Amino acid sequence: MLDHTKSYIDDLPRAPERRLIAAEHLSEADFKAPEPYIVRGLVEDWPLVKAGHDSSEAIRSYLLNFYNQKPVMVSRGPSENEGRIFYKDDMSLNVKIQKAGLREVFAQIAASETDDDQACLYVAATAIDAFFPGLQADNPIHLGGHQAYGRIWMGTRTRVAPHNDSQSNLACVVAGRRRFIIFPPDAFRNLYLGPSDNTPAGRTISMVDVLNPDFEAHPKFRKALDVAIVADLEPGDALYMPPLWWHHVDGLSPFNILINYWWRHGAAPFGLPEPALDHAILAFRELPEAERAHWRDMLDYYVFNPTPDATAHIPEGKRGALDKMTAQRARSLRAKLLRYFQR
Repeated sequence: MLDHTKSYIDDLPRAPERRLIAAEHLSEADFKAPEPYIVRGLVEDWPLVKAGHDSSEAIRSYLLNFYNQKPVMVSRGPSENEGRIFYKDDMSLNVKIQKAGLREVFAQIAASETDDDQACLYVAATAIDAFFPGLQADNPIHLGGHQAYGRIWMGTRTRVAPHNDSQSNLACVVAGRRRFIIFPPDAFRNLYLGPSDNTPAGRTISMVDVLNPDFEAHPKFRKALDVAIVADLEPGDALYMPPLWWHHVDGLSPFNILINYWWRHGAAPFGLPEPALDHAILAFRELPEAERAHWRDMLDYYVFNPTPDATAHIPEGKRGALDKMTAQRARSLRAKLLRYFQR
């Protein structure tokens, strides 16, 4: 069995903690914190967490009382993977993703909980309201006025490579122990990111095996470790992460459950950044250097560092997509993009 507590990880600094006893005690400033932090016992009063303290069987039974029988998506991998959800040598995924009934999945997990060479069974990012109506009402949380819908992650021992989310994230451990190894947004240069169009779960992941790094193949990963922090979580604990922080996640117990919430601060964007990056790769990367430099300046001028000078010479109300974005302008711009892509 893989040792999940490598000495270099033990030497990394721990994430800061805020010891609060109820979500209502988190202020608006807490939900806009610029760095990750742990809240011990934030959801320890949830009936879901209490059921988990009783036993794995008790929490599975509790969840099945809310389950509406819709098939869930489950990732299955052999015990040789040691829980790592990753790529094979040919860059195909080392797990198979299939639909299954949750009762069947739970029965298979229950049968394997005492196995040292436990196979991987992982139900990831499942929308709670769509599959467990009433569960969120029975296990409420205060998010400082932000609207966020819970997703539940359930499975055996797992290892998920560093990835990030474009939204704020509150991850609440319900059952089992979790370890997050967290890197700041600008560490991406040292994480050896994989392809953006072939990912285990829709997010680009690091190609480094964080628990067994090959520093000859990935020497810059040492720089990533210089800025890494660790968050060890028990049932009832929660971890807040601002947008874009990279995190490796270990489910350390034979049966683990986590519920997380994503939300955005301020106005929701009218488009998603990730497809824009994909299109930028398609449109700009193979251009001659001088043309790339021009478009880099244009993006900075109109997108990343816009100033009033960029549009002051155009009459107000006639600036189109260069004006403040509205729902109507967003619809018009999306229609223009669709025409481009249909050529």
